[in-house]
Formats: sequence, structure tokens, C-alpha cells
Amino acid sequence: MMELFDTRLNDDDTAMSAEQLAEAVKTADVLVPTVTDRIDARILSQSGENLRLIASFGAGVDHIDLASARTRGITVTNTPGVLTEDTADMTMALILAVPRRLAEGERLVRSGDWAGWGPTSMLGHRIWGKRLGIIGMGRIGTAVARRARGFGLSVHYHNRRRVPESLEQELEATYWESLDQMLARMDIISVNCPHTPATFHLLSARRLELLQPHAYIVNTSRGEVIDEVALTRMLRDHKIAGAGLDVFEHEPAINPKLLELENVVLLPHMGSATIEGRIDMGEKVLINIKTFVDGHSPPDRVIASMA
Repeated sequence: MMELFDTRLNDDDTAMSAEQLAEAVKTADVLVPTVTDRIDARILSQSGENLRLIASFGAGVDHIDLASARTRGITVTNTPGVLTEDTADMTMALILAVPRRLAEGERLVRSGDWAGWGPTSMLGHRIWGKRLGIIGMGRIGTAVARRARGFGLSVHYHNRRRVPESLEQELEATYWESLDQMLARMDIISVNCPHTPATFHLLSARRLELLQPHAYIVNTSRGEVIDEVALTRMLRDHKIAGAGLDVFEHEPAINPKLLELENVVLLPHMGSATIEGRIDMGEKVLINIKTFVDGHSPPDRVIASMA
């Protein structure tokens, strides 16, 4: 970026404050936020006439007020595709870790209390032959389904639209038009849909109650998709067997009661955290900016300017 443009960098991992972001949009031609930079209507209302592109460093765009950007004639791009395999790997890791109690076992070894192998020690559940319900069969959901087949899981999915029959056959996947019906019949649920107004608390308290007591939930998408308070309560009461969470509803804040539970694997939003993935994301951002500056339509455009 510094070779191509007159660039101002926030060169550490500390998020910019709302005041700093507001100051930046007053003079910038292009803003490159990350998923933790909330670019809301209040920030955009202070943008100068020069701001014409928000090239987000990340696949999700729920941190950007797209309606306000469109109204102000600002194009928004993201970095889809390059995070698919990394996030699917992490999803599969959690699908393995939670039923097999990997985090509990690791804590036991570190505590110094492990007394050696025993026939009933650290018993978990196999995943081979279990039913996996995927919520959101986009790029990541599809990649998860491909991995799941290799582990002997029966693949089921709920999506806004049914995927092509050829893909269903390839994945040996069963489509459920009713999310409620799918939830009631699965052993493991994987959340892979984006956070939008329509998916906020998609897994509400009512829907979580549909899960069987032996079921597990894995979320590598966005925390807001699940009612975290209801989930925590059900995990505590053993109405759900366990959960693997890489994202949280109010991150980086985490429900203290969730931290007390043994039947949960908690990760710090690291599903896409590979060096290769970050480099690929950066290259996509550069391509989107360069294409836009050259007067062409960016390849990863989320919304087009109305101007």
C-alpha cells in the first residue's frame, strides 16, 4: 500500500477509536477497516467528499452500515473466498475437539492431576456416523461438508436457497427447508452463515430448546447468530452436551458464566488466523483498491456506489 498510495497506517493490533475513525474518514479517499472497526452511520456522516471506497480487510461486512455507505455514494468491498479453507479447518477441529473433550484433557494434563490411563477416564463420543447439520451452505459450509464426509459424518444443511443437485450429490447432503426440523434431529450443529439482521439470534432460546440433550454446537461464523445467554444456560443445565465457540456475541467480552463451563471449547476468534490467509486477504484488498482507483469495478464489490 505504501508503495502504491499515500498511506496512513494503524500499525498495531489496537483498534482505532470511533473518534480516530471519524477523523480518518474526513480526509481519506479509501478506508481499509478490519472486522472490529465499526463503521456506522455516525462515522460515515462525518466523511469527506473524497471518501469513495471502503475496502474492508475481511469477509464479513456486518461492521459496516451498508445503507449509509450506499446513500453517500461509497463503494464497499470485502475479501471473500481466501478464508474458506482456514475457517473450515477450524470448524472441523472444533467438531472433533468438543465431543472428544480435547480441551478438558489438555487442562487435566497441565494441572498435574492426571493419574494415567483408565478404562472410563475422559470418555467422549465418536463422531463417525453422527448427523452434522450445517447452517449456511455457502463457501465455508460447503468446505466443512467436504471435510465432514471424510470423517464419516452424515451431512445435512439448511440454507436460504437449496444448492444445486450436483453439489448435493457430491456432498451426499440432505437439504432441510425447515431449520426447526433439522435442529431437532442432528447430533452436531455447525453455524456457518453470515451475521445479518435476518440471522441475528437465528438460534434463539426457542430454537436451542429443539436440540437433543446429546447435541453439540460449533460456531465459527459470528457470535450474534446465537442467543449466547440462552446457550450458556442450556450448557450449564446439560440440556445441550457441549459447544465449540470461536466467536462471541459481545466479543471480546465473554459471558463469565460461559467461562466457568467445562463442556465448552472457547477460542479467540482465530478461525481465519493463518499467515497464508492474512497475506491473501491483503492482496485482495490491494486488488480492489487498485481496480477502483483505475476506474474499474472492483472484483469483490459488496455494494456499488449510487453516485
